[in-house]
Amino acid sequence: MKKIILGIEGMHCDGCSKRLTNVLKDLEGVKDAKVSLEEKKAEIEYDESAISLDEIKDAVADAGFEAID
Repeated sequence: MKKIILGIEGMHCDGCSKRLTNVLKDLEGVKDAKVSLEEKKAEIEYDESAISLDEIKDAVADAGFEAID
């Protein structure tokens, strides 16, 4: 398992952070995800053999936000 922290741009409310949390947790290979609106970041624990960082970033973008390393 690998843990990463990504900056997240484009969140405006608690609904945004909750929606992104659900999007991330629903990805195959993601064990846990915590999204903070106040800190504008996502802490993600994932299995590198099941999902890549690029795939996670694509899912963030598909949800309408921007992931920043």
